[in-house]
Amino acid sequence: MSETPETTAEVTAFSLFTGAHGDGLFPLFARLRSMGAVVPLSGGLGGDRGAWVVTRMEEAVQVLLDSARFTVDPRSIAGDHPFGRGAGGDGPFTQSMLTVDEPDHRRLRGLVSRAFTPRYMEDLRPRVQEIADELLDRVEGRGGMDVVEDYAYPLPINVISEMLGVPREDRARVRVWSAALASGLGRPDEGVADHVRAFMEYAARLVAEKRRHPAGDLISKLVAIEEEGDRLSEAELISMITLLIFAGHETTSNLIGTGTLVLLDHPEQLARLRADLGLVPAAVEELLRFSGPATTTGPRFATEDVEIAGQRIGKGDLVVVALVSANHDESLFTDPDELDLARALSRNLAFGHGIHVCLGAPLARLEGDVAFTTLLRRLPNLRLAVPREDVTWQVTLNTRGLSALPVAF
Repeated sequence: MSETPETTAEVTAFSLFTGAHGDGLFPLFARLRSMGAVVPLSGGLGGDRGAWVVTRMEEAVQVLLDSARFTVDPRSIAGDHPFGRGAGGDGPFTQSMLTVDEPDHRRLRGLVSRAFTPRYMEDLRPRVQEIADELLDRVEGRGGMDVVEDYAYPLPINVISEMLGVPREDRARVRVWSAALASGLGRPDEGVADHVRAFMEYAARLVAEKRRHPAGDLISKLVAIEEEGDRLSEAELISMITLLIFAGHETTSNLIGTGTLVLLDHPEQLARLRADLGLVPAAVEELLRFSGPATTTGPRFATEDVEIAGQRIGKGDLVVVALVSANHDESLFTDPDELDLARALSRNLAFGHGIHVCLGAPLARLEGDVAFTTLLRRLPNLRLAVPREDVTWQVTLNTRGLSALPVAF
């Protein structure tokens, strides 16, 4: 009998990056791990070069820590690689810390980190709590809501917008641009490109406004920040602002929406959490491990020939680290496909690892803590309002969230 498409590496690229599997993503990754820690991808993702997916924790950490041999910037070594085309400086993140390695990355992240401190994040907690309560105040009398539309999306977008100084009246447009950007990453599409250009032009106008009228927001701080005579250039600043607006709400929104569904899928664990809201911080870590919002990292590119887990990766080959798969690695986690909100976790890769670990991880954790604590405290009878099979996924190149999540209470 011939193999079914889902059991072959031949369609792995399609399976991973088109959302073809939805709820079946975890069995797919389990099959990939059974094939090896580093599995070849086909389907043209790497152009005329090789492409690989890293499925297990040890090898994932190895790649993410080794930015010298696995660069995020295809321009210097990838030439005609499809991910390298058009990367000459006109993309939304091409001059941000997301797409450069050392020493440029250290300089950019160091400048931004001066304004993005853990203390500043924790000082936001009272305001995050106010926003969460305001959102639930609006729906509490209805007896139901769409978790994505009414809570998971507006909570982080309002937080990051207030942090950055994005006017409230502009946030609907930001959502359209962010959705286009998420769906279009790595995929040439002129309609998406128009939205991305509009997003970057908007960021440029915001920067210009903050130069004229500085305030106490993060953009004003980034405009003014200076360290040993170094500062963000105009292009770097615009790229950074676009990244912060986008990344500051996209993944956290997916964490809250997907995490709520995961809890509803596991009623015993949900009851345990409702009985002891002090477990929420640990529960957030387990939800990040179990079904984190980032399915994979952005692509890395081998700067030289290298061997990992017995596979020879050629210079210029594309390497993708499957974060969700590494977080279900059977060699590290007991019963990895079981949700255990009291699980003692020494590591999970939900926010990446190495120099490109997510700068906003402390904020996302804070928002997750507040969001789930408030949701379960105020709406203790939360339940799905549609059949489970009617819940639909919204999957982009490397993220996974819900289109909607109707609930009753």
